[in-house]
Amino acid sequence: MTLDALKFASYKDLNDAVKALNEKEITIQNAYGQRYLGCGLKDKLITVNGTAGNGTGAYLDGAKIIINGNAQDAIADTMNSGEIVIYGDCGDTVGYGMRGGVVYIRGNVGYRAGIHMKAYKENFPVMVIGGRAGSFLGEYQAGGLIIVLGLYDEEKVAGYYCGSGMHGGKIVLRANKLPSGLSSKVNAKIANNDDLKEYENYIKNFCEYFGFNFDEIMNHNFYEITPNSKTPYKQLYTYN
Repeated sequence: MTLDALKFASYKDLNDAVKALNEKEITIQNAYGQRYLGCGLKDKLITVNGTAGNGTGAYLDGAKIIINGNAQDAIADTMNSGEIVIYGDCGDTVGYGMRGGVVYIRGNVGYRAGIHMKAYKENFPVMVIGGRAGSFLGEYQAGGLIIVLGLYDEEKVAGYYCGSGMHGGKIVLRANKLPSGLSSKVNAKIANNDDLKEYENYIKNFCEYFGFNFDEIMNHNFYEITPNSKTPYKQLYTYN
């Protein structure tokens, strides 16, 4: 089923139409920033041709969204499960509070990607970014995995304050050096072969989606960033 986004008076009307359809596969044509596409859906495949607006895939609960273009801010906000594949760039706060599922982004992302990302029991969120990430990557991250591949500029993989307030999860950077302004509350090390095995399948999937050579990507230096304490800012709130 194909819907022309330009024929709907508002993003709400478009989203109501998507949710009302019984079809499992829906294509949205001529998307120009309509918000909340696929929000909360469980069992549909939604293909967006154009620019997906703020909040696309928010609270996604098992559906798959393919975006053939760029995406705006707060994509995958509080996402529970499912998959989002973005063939362009993405704005700020992608994966805010993300609780599960996987987001693959071919291009770059803005500020605060993965902020407050968390994991619980079988729920494990993953974000793979092909380009670079802006400042505050993984801010207050409590769980899950963020991978930044730096395919277009290996010298500027992440902005300032990477891992600020981080107290769980892991950030992986394919880079020649660590980013400036790295938080003093995190540990950073060069990944070894055993480390790489933990997340190479996500990178393989990225390569399959976007047409990159897996071996060429893996033949490079990777850094792992993890918190150095479960409560890195405990001293700000307690006396002991």
